[in-house]
Amino acid sequence: MSRFDVFREAGNPMFNDNQLKLGIFGPNVNNSCAMTLAETSFKPNFETNVKIAKMMEDAGYECIVPVARWRGFGGSSNFNGECMETYTWAAAMAAVTEKIYLFCTSHVPTMHPIVASKMLSTIDDISKGRIGLNTVTGWFPKEMDMFNGKKMEHDKGYQYATEWMEVVLKMWSEQFFDHKGEFFEIKDGWQEPKPTQSPRPVLISAGTSKKGRDFSARFTDFNFGYIESMEHSAEWTQYMKKLAWEEYKRELNTFTTSFVVCRPTEKEAREFYNYYVRDQGDWEAANIVCDMFGIESSSNSKEFLTKARENFIGGWGGWGLVGTPEQVADQMIKLSKTGVSGTLVSFLDYVEEMPYFNENVLPLLEQAGIRNPVKEEDLSKEAVFAG
Repeated sequence: MSRFDVFREAGNPMFNDNQLKLGIFGPNVNNSCAMTLAETSFKPNFETNVKIAKMMEDAGYECIVPVARWRGFGGSSNFNGECMETYTWAAAMAAVTEKIYLFCTSHVPTMHPIVASKMLSTIDDISKGRIGLNTVTGWFPKEMDMFNGKKMEHDKGYQYATEWMEVVLKMWSEQFFDHKGEFFEIKDGWQEPKPTQSPRPVLISAGTSKKGRDFSARFTDFNFGYIESMEHSAEWTQYMKKLAWEEYKRELNTFTTSFVVCRPTEKEAREFYNYYVRDQGDWEAANIVCDMFGIESSSNSKEFLTKARENFIGGWGGWGLVGTPEQVADQMIKLSKTGVSGTLVSFLDYVEEMPYFNENVLPLLEQAGIRNPVKEEDLSKEAVFAG
């Protein structure tokens, strides 16, 4: 039985029968994914996150992936400067939810692997097997300056992440072990309790470089990435599946992220997009982030650079789902056909906008056969995804 079969047999929602799985991205940070000064009732606090999670569980979403931030990016909004830490966030959310799968996002240079493995196992017990791990090497220099004085060089960052993950996996599966590597030395490594879920917590990462993709293929269950077109989505998914199997004899799925502006008419959707992105967008923050990612290039047209910044303002560079319910659903159906397992969605205002999306778009995805209707018994059944 394959690892994925074990996840499915255990009832893990990340491996259910829905062809296109859904989650949300960044409800624990100010502005969530939108680099804008537009008015919104969204607050990255516990009360708001509980409301969002309850709506998601009622609608049958699969997961929530928080953003790990230690300081803002600047700009007028100081984008993502206010942030609930993700391990404690996940523990709190685990206690007040029943079915949604939760992730901790961990910058590995900021957390010793023994501490991370123990905390994840604790949250796994609280959640009855609903916690996963999103690993990040730590790419924002000003954040890494706060912890160890400087950001590691790219390839060395993945060497560190590899050894970090090896230690976590040993803590979860072995009784006593010694480890002596380039970054960690451990004597009689031991942990109880082990994770409750089978075969272990779900692992994800968003590496897009050669080293990042290799790390994802070697260790994780989902490679997260941004898409540039439907053709790119299909090529990326095929490449990652092939890489994981040929190099490590492992199955691997892909997941992307999208931002949603859904209104009764296309005119209304476009007008709201123009309002929060073009009129009220925090272009200073977008420039800071895009320059950090090296998007500025003399080989790119002015139109490309403007669109790239608009996508970051709209939703952290995600794929834009802008239009009527029918138009948004059509784009999601096309996305599903590329082979990706799912998408995280973001809204400028989750509490105000998600109900309309759930009521008008999700039924169209069910009619298309890429998602199943939520069963009545699922609305009240306490989920247990442990092995």
